[in-house]
Amino acid sequence: MVTKAEREPQPRLPLTRRRILGAAIELADAEGIAAVTMRRVARQLGVEAMSLYHHVANKEDLLDGMVDEIVRKIEDELGVFTVEKGTTGWQQKLRHMMLTARRVMLRHPWAPAVIETRTKMPPSLIRYFETILGTMIEGGFSYDLAHHAMHTLGSRALGFNQELFVPDTSAEEQESNEMFAAMMAELPYMVGMLSEISHDSPDSTLGWCDDQTEFEFGIDLILDGLERLRDQGT
Repeated sequence: MVTKAEREPQPRLPLTRRRILGAAIELADAEGIAAVTMRRVARQLGVEAMSLYHHVANKEDLLDGMVDEIVRKIEDELGVFTVEKGTTGWQQKLRHMMLTARRVMLRHPWAPAVIETRTKMPPSLIRYFETILGTMIEGGFSYDLAHHAMHTLGSRALGFNQELFVPDTSAEEQESNEMFAAMMAELPYMVGMLSEISHDSPDSTLGWCDDQTEFEFGIDLILDGLERLRDQGT
């Protein structure tokens, strides 16, 4: 039996900036960032595109807001961006922050490319980097070393890093073997590494075989090196 409440039209949720950004993120997650247009986001919300402009100035403002929301998701998982005074566990805290950020980025694979195109930092991103910087300073870093460290960490601080290239994994194994054989004379070390990864050691973590392992290897290498420099008073 249909009740009176069910027969009556349900009130529409008010359109807000957070709702618009959430719809844009859902669309990007489902179809990629190229699908995110003001018109598509409006359609997803069941409103006219012009309605969005009361809350987001333009497409760039929309993308800035999406980045802000993604970093807020990192903050939600971490609890809150805080700096512990006199911390002795700076290395473990930064590692935890970066791996948490990585989990969020893996759920939103379009986000790293959008972050790299931003010309201004949203508030959540400023708080995130303030926490990283403060953790290093409280952990005994000089401002000079912390400055170098921020540049060295680069995008790894947000859970991703830029690969030199992404290999085409769709090629048949026979084609790969022929390519290796053709390159052997000119590129013996590269071919040796790729051959080992592909054939001799399926559990190898060289190259692109295990992206998570490579990411953790990279941040551990950087953090260990920074600790040595900190101890030297650099």
